Amino acid sequence: MNRKQQIFEGVFTNNPVLVQQIGLCATMAISTTLFNGIGMGLSVLIILTCCNVVVSLIRKIIPEQVRLAIFVVVIAGFVTIVDLLLQAFIPALSNALGVFIPLIVVNCIIIGRAEAFSSKNSVKDSFFDGVFQGLGYTVVLICMCLFRELLGSGTIGGGLLNGATSFFTLDGTGAGIRIFPQEYAAGILVLPFGGFLTLGLLMALMQHMLSKREARRAAKEKEDDE
Repeated sequence: MNRKQQIFEGVFTNNPVLVQQIGLCATMAISTTLFNGIGMGLSVLIILTCCNVVVSLIRKIIPEQVRLAIFVVVIAGFVTIVDLLLQAFIPALSNALGVFIPLIVVNCIIIGRAEAFSSKNSVKDSFFDGVFQGLGYTVVLICMCLFRELLGSGTIGGGLLNGATSFFTLDGTGAGIRIFPQEYAAGILVLPFGGFLTLGLLMALMQHMLSKREARRAAKEKEDDE
């Protein structure tokens, strides 16, 4: 399978959040700071990639009647591993993400790729599918976090960057880099409504881009036919 096509699908034309519209609950809930967004995005990317590989490896020996149950068991195993690693090495991120890490077990992105792709394709293709779909998810989270944090709090990199000393931190205490005073920020953007609004704007932008791309392709095909 073409790798360029896979990465383009994962980030743009088949983005799990903006196009497939799955995994929306956690996306809106935790996308308030860059610290949360990067942590959640990388966690999903790692779990998705590992699950894709395992499902692809065992796809020919899984009984059809229990395949979804097997997928959930595989996903739960990797979620538990990631959750325990976060608790051990990055407890601040584990506390910030809270219940949304265990809920990855039933995240439609993971189950959906296992059912739609890795259960039907090779290990190599499944590995790259997990990486690129996870990358697409992470990119959306980062965009939402930057938008909501900047306009909702007036900072960038909250929890991850310390504006006073300009260094990275993984303890979740970074105040971020202050861009403008907080009194001028639209605080509603860091509330649940802000998650819906931001996600809706990104979806609209993605659909606009895809529509223009499709229109250009149709125009080119018409020119070729003439």
